[in-house]
Amino acid sequence: MKDLLQRQWQTGGWLSALLTPLSWLTGAVVAGKRTAYRHGWKHPTRIDVPVIVIGNLYVGGTGKTPFLLATLEGLRARGWTPGVISRGYGAQPFDKKAANVPRTGQGALDAALFGDEPALIAREAGVPVAVHPRRALAAQALRRDFPAVDVIVADDGLQHLALARDVEVIVQDARGVGNGRLLPAG
Repeated sequence: MKDLLQRQWQTGGWLSALLTPLSWLTGAVVAGKRTAYRHGWKHPTRIDVPVIVIGNLYVGGTGKTPFLLATLEGLRARGWTPGVISRGYGAQPFDKKAANVPRTGQGALDAALFGDEPALIAREAGVPVAVHPRRALAAQALRRDFPAVDVIVADDGLQHLALARDVEVIVQDARGVGNGRLLPAG
């Protein structure tokens, strides 16, 4: 099934065509969200340090994590003290009592609590990490628990407009933008 979806997302085909009406719904939701922020009906949370969002447009490995690790190394080489925020995909869900309490840590982190990628990033880069589905909460917790952090790098989150950002970086590989459709058709 995974191979079929990847082929459909890359080149199109019967399944992609069948899912296109759902993509229109995705597009309408995204457009509404962007409009709300553009017109000031919703306001992004601004953090007191620069925020860099590194993401991709294509589903699946485009090399975003290696790029993020290289970015962290480059920032450190230039005298910055970076920290990373993430949604924490694959981590245990936040319970209702702690729904607004992000998880923060540094070094060897439990992937079950932080997610595979955030745990790998913390281990490989040695930077503080904060995870929460609401990235603005993660960023605030990172600054609170690690006040030396003077730049925040968001692992993914291009679509998460609730957090103001200073720089967006899109990592793309040879697959380009696939079939040009939105999820779930593209």
